[in-house]
Amino acid sequence: MATKCHGLQSWIDRFNQAELPALASVVQDLHRLTLGDKSSVQQLADVLLRDAALTAKVLRIGNSVYYNPSQEAIRTISRAIVLIGFDNVRQIGLSVSLIDGLLARSSRDQLAELLARSFHAAVQARNIAGYVLAKNDEEVFIAALLHNVGELAFWGCAGDAADELASALAQPGAQEDDVVMQVLGTSFRQLSLALVKSWNLGDTVSLAHQSTSQNDPAVKAVILGAKISQAALDGWDTPAMEALVGQLASFIGVTLEEAMQQVLASAEETVKMAATFGVSQLCKLIPNTDPEQIRLQQEQRKARLLQPNLLVLQQALQDLGLMVSRRADLGLVLDTLFKGLHEGAGLERIMLMVLSDGQSCFRAKRVTGEGTESWAHDFILPVSQFEQPHIFSYALRNKEALWMGVPASYNLNELVTQPIRQRLGQGMFFVAPLLAGTREIGLLYADGRVSGRALKHEQFVAFQRFTQLTGRCLEAMSKKA
Repeated sequence: MATKCHGLQSWIDRFNQAELPALASVVQDLHRLTLGDKSSVQQLADVLLRDAALTAKVLRIGNSVYYNPSQEAIRTISRAIVLIGFDNVRQIGLSVSLIDGLLARSSRDQLAELLARSFHAAVQARNIAGYVLAKNDEEVFIAALLHNVGELAFWGCAGDAADELASALAQPGAQEDDVVMQVLGTSFRQLSLALVKSWNLGDTVSLAHQSTSQNDPAVKAVILGAKISQAALDGWDTPAMEALVGQLASFIGVTLEEAMQQVLASAEETVKMAATFGVSQLCKLIPNTDPEQIRLQQEQRKARLLQPNLLVLQQALQDLGLMVSRRADLGLVLDTLFKGLHEGAGLERIMLMVLSDGQSCFRAKRVTGEGTESWAHDFILPVSQFEQPHIFSYALRNKEALWMGVPASYNLNELVTQPIRQRLGQGMFFVAPLLAGTREIGLLYADGRVSGRALKHEQFVAFQRFTQLTGRCLEAMSKKA
């Protein structure tokens, strides 16, 4: 386990020495290259060819309709540079390195959301720069992409500290800057500036964090792109977005209507680019320009901030207790169970798995929470796997409620198999056997993966209580004459 970091230098040392040296090397090398002479073309090819996976992805993206509408086949990096341009190939290489290098390390929602916002900011900034700069708009793209590099590195690599920060930020009334300073011992802005300096990423990236430099056109394009991508998360018709569109119109010399169309067109272009890069999870996080999709995205963002509701929790527990004696029908029992766990206890994703096919496998019976729709149709897991036993069979066999991801359960981590991680993601979760008396019904699963917040003791206590009461309801139903 990594030594706990606190303070700016501690985090910089960790990222550079333990977590991100390979990524830092590629980013530095790609950023340092300029099209000054022919040697730079070969140097760019050499940097990309060091990594076969990176080379393959750059070639695939270079062959896409977005970058290569003529569809002339590109089979080498040198050919890509000739056909789609040095700057485009360098930009693709740097973007792929950053996105893949971080997403491979963490499945956190905070990381994916920030990567999507950074990608959106980069496209907005580059297109703004096209109005005011004769060249270097690609530098503006990279500067905007790396504007929050410190925060990106933290959510991608910080492990337990990221859990701690996510949990602290989720508390009612939490002030983000204060909480970040308390947990990290530094700010995300200071962390980004220090990484920019450490990785030697150039003036534009660095100056974008300094208020004294905001009259520089390139810097102003980066800052406007970053602010637009942030404001867009709350919708396109907010006062904040209206003010930014006004600044944009004045900066690039167009009408308010034209500026708004430019902003929306850049958002649509970002989605196309993200799809071209093969990161569909980012596409879904870039604010949509369709009014109905905007509404749905805003609802999903609210869901990520789901908070426990003690009144709902207590009422659901009381209702389930009454259902034991009244022998209520199954639908009502499950409705109450899921409402109590989701809205009451604040558990974000919940699944009831039942034994089926002669008790040979677990199948999803009911699910709730963002991103769980597919579970209802195709979540199937064999009960007995002698070559690879898993945590769900262990919980049922031992009739034990488990809180995975805390020290008390570390000795069972190997039972959280790769197929389970791939399907449900990384991080904490609860699992408990559902029993009707002595009869095994299945399992109840819950996590907080939507927001990435750490689970709490109070939630585990509620989870256990709901599981027990539901089992008693099912036992009463089985005895019903």
